[in-house]
Amino acid sequence: MSTNDEDFIDPAPWINAIPQAHKGRGAISNIAGRYETQLIETVDDGWTHFVDDTDINPALKTHITPELAKTILSRNQSPDLPFSVTLNPYRGCEHGCIYCFARPTHAYLGLSPGLDFETRLYAKTNAPELLRRELAHKNYEPSPIAFGMNTDAYQPCERELKITRRCLEVLHECDHPLGMITKSALIERDIDLLQDMTAKNLVTVAITITTLDHSIARTLEPRAASPTRRLQTIEKLAQAGIPVLVSVAPVIPFVTEQELENVMRAAADAGATAAGYTVLRLPWEVNPLFQQWLQTHFPERAERVMNRIRDMRGGKDYDANFATRMRGEGLWADMIRQRFAKGLKRYGLGKSGRFVQLDCSLFRKPLSIPAPKKTDRQLDIFG
Repeated sequence: MSTNDEDFIDPAPWINAIPQAHKGRGAISNIAGRYETQLIETVDDGWTHFVDDTDINPALKTHITPELAKTILSRNQSPDLPFSVTLNPYRGCEHGCIYCFARPTHAYLGLSPGLDFETRLYAKTNAPELLRRELAHKNYEPSPIAFGMNTDAYQPCERELKITRRCLEVLHECDHPLGMITKSALIERDIDLLQDMTAKNLVTVAITITTLDHSIARTLEPRAASPTRRLQTIEKLAQAGIPVLVSVAPVIPFVTEQELENVMRAAADAGATAAGYTVLRLPWEVNPLFQQWLQTHFPERAERVMNRIRDMRGGKDYDANFATRMRGEGLWADMIRQRFAKGLKRYGLGKSGRFVQLDCSLFRKPLSIPAPKKTDRQLDIFG
């Protein structure tokens, strides 16, 4: 499917007045979602010059709301994705990556894809039970389930809630294939399950490394594990025999683009066996949010970055065409593609394609199936 302007939001109203960044947060502001009927603009009336900066941008707390989901497996038919089934235990993501393509989904909740996306989270507490029921359905056909494709399954709240861990235990019990992508070292907690499933060719893991520069990472993806820590995670997974690839995503012109080969080399040295990449995508509200971030942290190169992005998107900020949305098009996109291909050869890395090689033949139905609770069902209007 090709779209022209449906994934584009004019960033001008939000980037004319740039507020200050919040420590430990990726988004600069809480811009209105595309479904809102009112638009709030920041105006400097001069009073902020007479108060301390800490009063202007106080620390923002993370709020987690339990949610009883109706279904837990999502399906897609996108021709440019290597998987068709996904599982996301959380809505929103505390990692706060400014480039996250999932940010616009918070608009469906009546919340901002900006700071709300990384501070007002929803945890699908009944995910493991729902997963059991869906796997037990008589018409269920096994296909590798991708974790963390929308929001990270190992963000900080997972340490306490353990929803991802409990879902993994269900798949482990059923010998069901899965793939995981994360920026968190918390995945090391589940090496016991992943290692056992690896022996049956049921697992592939991807660790995303966007940059090796810690100063850039602190503002680009403020609450994710540091680049060095992610390399250590690759090493630990590889030592456990778990197939791990590095996802160099997204490649951002003049911000992280120059590190492409260095990231691939560092990941290969740590034990990664394959690699993949995407170029920056700016759908819907991600566009003005990213431009705010650019103006705040890299004002001297903001225009240059956006011009290069438009060179790779046919003159637009974003093009959602399936054929080009992941890699871009044109001269600069071709140069990145060539550099990546040479990097694969130079560092002995394969292409990311293990999803299609996972074994679905071992699948068996869950041993136990929880009965639906009244709280899981929609209430009857007649009582």
